[in-house]
Formats: sequence, structure tokens, C-alpha cells
Amino acid sequence: MSSLAFTRSGTGAPLVLLHGLGSSRHAWNPVIPTLAERFDVLAVDLPGFGDSEPLPEHVEPLPAALAAVVAGFLEDLGITTPHIVGNSLGGWVALELAHIRPSASLTLLSPAGLWRGATPIYQRVSLRTTRWLAEHATGLLSRLVNHRLGRIMVLGQTHGRPARMTPDQARTSIQDMARCPGLPATYQATVRRCYQPGPRPPLSIPTTVAFGSRDFLLVPWARHVDQLPPGTRVGSLPGCGHVPMADDPDAVAALIAASARVPDRSA
Repeated sequence: MSSLAFTRSGTGAPLVLLHGLGSSRHAWNPVIPTLAERFDVLAVDLPGFGDSEPLPEHVEPLPAALAAVVAGFLEDLGITTPHIVGNSLGGWVALELAHIRPSASLTLLSPAGLWRGATPIYQRVSLRTTRWLAEHATGLLSRLVNHRLGRIMVLGQTHGRPARMTPDQARTSIQDMARCPGLPATYQATVRRCYQPGPRPPLSIPTTVAFGSRDFLLVPWARHVDQLPPGTRVGSLPGCGHVPMADDPDAVAALIAASARVPDRSA
């Protein structure tokens, strides 16, 4: 079986959650309880992040390569046609995954890779700075987020409402960024590239993309939704940032359920 770390909960149609660069499956914790009422939820650590081992050194960790590992992982579990949800890098990986195996739907939350050419400079600088601070000031940042103002200061660029996070959630976010061994190679593999749908056949599955109104990381000119499958629904997450799951768990869970078109079994 593929050596990806994951958590699984709930019953229903399979739903796979893919996190962003420098994050882990724990970023989805705020929305998993609600989603587990409707879905068989699998939150996965991508290779080199969280508790998953990096790819072998000779394998460049392009989004397509990460997607291939996730595809093998799903095959090992006997999951044939899941709903796929991705945030940031996870959104790019979700698109690549849908090209290589059947998927029931795609939900993309502030997906990476929709820029033209290379990653915008602002995003490169922001990511490198965040990584450096997380690595070299882990203790200080972890103490700061014990306080509401500290969470706003430390996580205000990636989260729209960081004060809503618990101190433990905030510390996990910092530690994930500081410790993920796959970040440098994955950054280098993606920084000069973008998602390219062609010359492959266009995707023909229900697709929804949404951006937080307070996403200060993914700049507007890096959101070329015309790259997405025809008929993609474009949504919004008011008050949410680049990583919206802790900002408004109810809104994010509702968006995912609507995208997958799965009714609430408790209604």
C-alpha cells in the first residue's frame, strides 16, 4: 500500500481532501466533522508533508507526480470514483488527479497553478518568508498564537479570520510549515510552472472553484479560471482567506457538499 498518511471518518460517497504547500491533512480538521455526516472522508498528507514520506530523490515532485501517488493510494484502498477537494497546491494536484483517474467531482479552494507562466513573485517571496520564519522562530511564533492578536499577526496572510483558530490549530499550522521536508523540492518543481490542461482531453466532471474574499496570497491575476473545465462554477467564500477551512467551516463544508451535489442525510 502507498505510504501516505491519512485520516478517515464518516460514511457515504468517498471524499478526498488535499492540502496546500507547507500544510498537512490537519488543515481540514475544522470541516471534517460536518463532511463526515455525508461522506466517507479521507484527509491525505501529500508526499513530503505531514506524516508522509517524500518522493524518492530522483522523482521531481511535480503536481502530476504527487497526483500519481495519490491515485495509487486510492487504488490500494479500492476507492474508484471519489469526490476530490483541493486547497492551494492541493487544488492543482486535484486537477492532475482528475486527468489520470475517474473522479465524481472537483472542488478547488484557491487552487494554485492558474497563473500564466511562473508563480507570481509576490507569492514566491511570501512563501519563502513564511517558511523561513516558521523554521527559525517556531518557538516564538508558537507562543505568540496563544493570544488573539498573535494569531492575527502570525497567520493573517493565509487566513481571513485567524482569531477564530484555536491556539492548538495555529501551532499545528506553524509546525507543519516548519517541518515538512518536501517543501523545498516541491517549491522548486512548481515555481516556474503552471497548470496546463492541454493537449489532454478536457475534464468533463462537475467542477467548482472558490476564492476567499480575504485571500491576500493568491493575487487576482493568478486566478485564470478559463484554464478550468468548461462549465466550472465559480463561487466565493466571504471573509475567508487562502486557507479557508478554519475561517468559516460551515460555509466551506456547504460549498463542498453543493459541488459534490450530495444531499444532507440529516435533513
